[in-house]
Amino acid sequence: MTGTAAPPPAADTVAEARPVVEMQDISISFGPVRALEGVSFRLLPGEVHSLMGENGAGKSTLIKALTGVYTPDAGTTRLDGEPVTFSAPGQAQAAGISTVYQEVNLLPNLTVAENILLGHEPRRFGGIHWSAMRLRAAELLDGLSLKVDPGSLLGDHSLAIQQLVAIARAVNVEARVLVLDEPTSSLDADEVAELFRVIRSLKSSGVAILFVSHFLDQVYEISDRLTVLRNGRLVGEYRTEDLLRIELVQKMIGKDLAVLDDLERKTHTTTQKETETPVVAATGLGRKGSVQPLDLSIGAGEVVGIAGLLGSGRTEAARLLSGVDRADSGTITVEGRQVKFRSPRAALRHRVAYASENRRAEGIIGDLSVRDNITLALQSDRGWLRRIPRRRQDELAASYIAALHIRPADPDALVRNLSGGNQQKVLLARWLATAPRLMILDEPTRGIDIGAKAEIQRLVAELAENGMSVLFISAELEEVLRLSHRVVVMRDRHKVADLENEDLTVKTILSVIADGASSEGTYA
Repeated sequence: MTGTAAPPPAADTVAEARPVVEMQDISISFGPVRALEGVSFRLLPGEVHSLMGENGAGKSTLIKALTGVYTPDAGTTRLDGEPVTFSAPGQAQAAGISTVYQEVNLLPNLTVAENILLGHEPRRFGGIHWSAMRLRAAELLDGLSLKVDPGSLLGDHSLAIQQLVAIARAVNVEARVLVLDEPTSSLDADEVAELFRVIRSLKSSGVAILFVSHFLDQVYEISDRLTVLRNGRLVGEYRTEDLLRIELVQKMIGKDLAVLDDLERKTHTTTQKETETPVVAATGLGRKGSVQPLDLSIGAGEVVGIAGLLGSGRTEAARLLSGVDRADSGTITVEGRQVKFRSPRAALRHRVAYASENRRAEGIIGDLSVRDNITLALQSDRGWLRRIPRRRQDELAASYIAALHIRPADPDALVRNLSGGNQQKVLLARWLATAPRLMILDEPTRGIDIGAKAEIQRLVAELAENGMSVLFISAELEEVLRLSHRVVVMRDRHKVADLENEDLTVKTILSVIADGASSEGTYA
């Protein structure tokens, strides 16, 4: 199954159906950048179809062309065999195409029922029929086997429930096509299982589901077919069961897995650099209601990973160590000298930089250019009256664009128009430009493709080899093990272990998370 043409469908029940969506030869350009070139795609009723590719491959652009956000420069789209042109998302939704994004675009200050029926509220005597609205919402939730009070505030529920409410809203408008864009990036295993149960229920009722995710295990668990894009072009369409995972990755990155093998060799040869005085050390650092007092030290050239389940205190510990949140107990030393971090700016003065897991809300500024985002932290430290000369800004932007392979390689491009992986690289460039002693990376590879993930992991290894200290947080235990010299394990807002990464396995870490006991390492 090589080449760019999609293979003929297999003769099974799904493939014999007429496509509900058929896009042919779609091309879209943004100035000189060709985002899509002659891409074809089809979606069948009653299937889950995954759209795969690296960040910047064109996945988001194709989805936006389907849902009316972008108008293609060339190509045709058919819905149930009829040509359609959508100039706005509302038109696509009216035609039965609904989208649930990674960042849920509902209103947390309204009730679950109000969100589900927003714009479609039942009316009586010129006003909203509130009891009928709650009843209809309850019926929709019950149809998805969701035990949620329609009268409760949406903002009081977890992100997983909010995404399921967004799906219930799509069911209410009788969606024939449901687009799920990175719906699992912030969910734990139980929440993913619940989402997949709902997806299978919708699939059995004939809804066509376009699923976008960077988690290969999830893609193979839920998908019937895959379409792979690379550099804005179609690589091919495949039945999931016919394509090995290693083949999928090779098709996505356009080469064999030497890049990943090289990463394995590089990280495995990285050795911890001993130092009598840690670069940064915390003693009894804690915050009531956030994380229990903990000790943590990081040496020069050392990568310390933090492992734990969602809610274990990983991010809370990072925020205390970087001054985002103020500790109410304990001390921090930098190169042996006690310091106080009352703000991230204070931490940055001591060359401790923090890249938040929430890159959209606490990281990149979408309306600024790549250049402005990269130089933002440096400019903030200098103050706005001491502007960084434009020539210096250009030099910084050009060097980091080249070093991190940011695409497009245009310092004037607005960051909001970049793919998720390239946005993450811009955020890393901002903090690297400050020349930190300690870089705190909270989920730096979440929601990005395997190629960009490998580049960032390789960068972390290179930073450590060059003497920088790194605190690395990831929900993917394999990633933590690959990169870290030591692994700190968190559970229930407590530090429960500090393990040397010698022959550590995922099973060992999971057992420590489960019961706090193992034969290796030091335990709190």
